[in-house]
Amino acid sequence: VSNLSSTRALRDVTEAMGGKYFAAAVGEVNVVTAMREHKAVIGGEGNGGIIVPDFHYGRDALIGIGLFLTHLAKSGKSMTALRASLPSYFISKNKIELTANTPVDAILASVQAKYAHERINTVDGVKIDFESAREWVHLRKSNTEPIIRIYAEAPTEKRADALAKQLMADIAGFAGKN
Repeated sequence: VSNLSSTRALRDVTEAMGGKYFAAAVGEVNVVTAMREHKAVIGGEGNGGIIVPDFHYGRDALIGIGLFLTHLAKSGKSMTALRASLPSYFISKNKIELTANTPVDAILASVQAKYAHERINTVDGVKIDFESAREWVHLRKSNTEPIIRIYAEAPTEKRADALAKQLMADIAGFAGKN
């Protein structure tokens, strides 16, 4: 289990190893809740906080380091070789600033409607998964300031940036209409 803004590589590796991957809303409590629900053996968020229930249901970067070093030693591979064996994705993190009276929920609904033909998850904002292109974008409104955070991931940095810019233009367009 990881959160919706974490790299797709986690899903790819989990499924390649015969496991089941689940995504939760952003936040440790949401990841832990999903881990308990699905009886997950590992979880975490993209910030490096690994959760291993056999130890405890809390983020622990040292557990992540220990697991990585153990895997590295058992595999006999160099770090470069190990990295080369994993899927490669790039994440572009952006935000678009809005005015305090901007109808953020209406904008997110408009984005969702525009991309209704894609796989959409609305558990935490709007995540659009462009499955065939192996890319996604996750839009989350802030609860403390008038902004929408835009996380985009794609196989290349150029494509991740372009996808983020595309969605930022969509948001700006919908903000001008509302």
